[in-house]
Amino acid sequence: MAIYREVARIGDRELIIETGRMARQAGGSVVVQFGESMVLCTATAGGKRNLGFFPLVCDYVENQWAAGSIPGGYFKREAKPSTKATLTSRLIDRPMRPLFPKTFENETQLVAWVISADRVNDTDVLSITGCSAALMLSDIPFAGPVVGVRVGRVDGKFIANPTFEERERSEMDIVLAVTLDAIVMVEGSAKETPDEIMIDALDFGRDAAQDALQAQVRMAEAIGKAKTAVEEAPSFPKHEKEVEKRYAKKIVAALTVPDKHERYAAINAVKDEVVAYYEEKAPEELDAYKEAYGNIRRKVSREMILDGKRMDGRGPKDIRDITIEPGYLPRSHGSAIFTRGETQTLVSVTLGTEREAQRLDTLEGDETRNFMLHYNFPGFCVGEVKPFRTTARREIGHGFLAERALTATLPDLPADFPYTIRIVSDVLESNGSSSMASVCGGSIALMDAGVPIPRHTAGIAMGMIKEGDRYQILSDILGDEDHLGDMDFKICGTEKGITAFQLDTKIKGLNRETMNAAIGQARAGIQHILNLMTQTISEPRSDLADTAPRVVKIKVPVSAIGAVIGQGGSTIRGIQDATGTTVMISDDGTVSISSSNALKAQQAIEIIEGLTATPDVGAIYMGTVKKVVDFGAFIEILPGTEGLCHISELTEGRVDSVDDILKEGDEVMVKVLEMERGGKIRLSRRAALAEKGEVDLN
Repeated sequence: MAIYREVARIGDRELIIETGRMARQAGGSVVVQFGESMVLCTATAGGKRNLGFFPLVCDYVENQWAAGSIPGGYFKREAKPSTKATLTSRLIDRPMRPLFPKTFENETQLVAWVISADRVNDTDVLSITGCSAALMLSDIPFAGPVVGVRVGRVDGKFIANPTFEERERSEMDIVLAVTLDAIVMVEGSAKETPDEIMIDALDFGRDAAQDALQAQVRMAEAIGKAKTAVEEAPSFPKHEKEVEKRYAKKIVAALTVPDKHERYAAINAVKDEVVAYYEEKAPEELDAYKEAYGNIRRKVSREMILDGKRMDGRGPKDIRDITIEPGYLPRSHGSAIFTRGETQTLVSVTLGTEREAQRLDTLEGDETRNFMLHYNFPGFCVGEVKPFRTTARREIGHGFLAERALTATLPDLPADFPYTIRIVSDVLESNGSSSMASVCGGSIALMDAGVPIPRHTAGIAMGMIKEGDRYQILSDILGDEDHLGDMDFKICGTEKGITAFQLDTKIKGLNRETMNAAIGQARAGIQHILNLMTQTISEPRSDLADTAPRVVKIKVPVSAIGAVIGQGGSTIRGIQDATGTTVMISDDGTVSISSSNALKAQQAIEIIEGLTATPDVGAIYMGTVKKVVDFGAFIEILPGTEGLCHISELTEGRVDSVDDILKEGDEVMVKVLEMERGGKIRLSRRAALAEKGEVDLN
């Protein structure tokens, strides 16, 4: 197969898509390059599995050799997927999955294999584009193409696919997945960005993707394989008409039961009635009537919502009842129970020292994380049995979204708040919006812990039902509304602006007007929630919990770092052993002392200040004679700091021998006469005695 290449522009730089060189036995394969970052993307399908769902697997694979480094640890090879790999796999999956035919159930795998990481350009958005291109070239039916684009904004100017350095300065970090017709996915964070600017960012990202979309179309037309034929979805118009006529009212009555589990029971009762009836009347057509019931239930549900009636009786803009309980856990450094309708989270905040920060060995280099949010979704929160095993991709994704939402208001860690912060959100009940409940509960718990955040952050999950020109935007959606809807839209923010944004849509042509309406309705919901949160706790606690460590920072001269550490670390270990504290010192002379006991921390500070203090000319010190020589004595006046008291400065009158006045180990009072160039210190016992008015008994 000949090598085929397309070049497209994203922003002011080139994106290269090449095929025919590597992985030619895959169903479709491309190498995507941006700068010197390269990702090999493949798409492969197996046989039909008849599982009742589409068995799609998306894997983003990091290789340390791609960045010219060797993995850390004992085994020195890549192990389980990193958090970045898991999140990127989700970024690939979310926009791709809705673009496969509903009847296509063949086992399918998309792989994004990082083969070069230049530590300038991120490979996550390249993986979205590359997997789409591989699908376009394969025989797998796919309604693409899709392009992944990251949008940043620096100094008021939007940037497409910003570098890592530009992202550090950017007020937003937004990833979009764009098709020829619409934006199908958004994921990202912002630093309290106004709503209108966020919408402008989405428009900018959609426009930036167009050239790369056309490049994929050209590749598919030139060398793409013929697509596998797919069965059309069966239709049951006669059966649906009959089920709707006989059972529509009962379905509506069941759907509008407010309690989730009671509603499920009512819906199942209607289904059982349908099955029992047609099992007797038309057993040979039972499967068709079952399918018809499912379709009618969906149709009735959507029509009901389009008419402004929701399952739990709320209006489209209404938020469920909210209760907030800060400080529930006695030993946590901060905690909250946040309950919204039938969704409840228990959120805890733990403060640790800088030594407890997470250190990661990534493709982009070593990374230190001083803030983490972990989200857990046990089976009992939805009344199910589920073993506790590894953390699921969904839990990692939800936790990361909540973490990004809360990051915007955190102080600079550890410079302005010398702690590592870990938030854990345990979902205790779930009926939609549990990740957004984690944001709200996390903000309350941070204030309860005394973390100096300036204002609260809240989150809300939005949905939309659209049929033709009719649509209904829903605030604070239930789990069933999420399943039925055409758009799942989560937005987090403060009173000043947006801090996190996530969107997945299954429909084409989500225009600016609709997006404006959705964000505007979300903003009203967020403000309502913020008001309730502020009424509960309006500012951080004035002091940390008694159980939280106290971290104090002091500065010492860089030249004194060695004195604090000591030979082989002996001095710093001695300070820690003597005071029961944890002491860390950085290259710029910043010393962090952490302890749960304030007196112990102060004791460590005094020792360190003594080790690093510099003598003042004219000051009097009580020193220790370290060495006696013919011309005087060397006296230590501060830890590690010695000066010379010349024989002529020992006492009034003539001194025949220094040993007549001082011996090694003697405690002696001396005055600093002069700090000479080169660091030499001149001391005088005679002057100290005179100033103190003491008589020399020698």
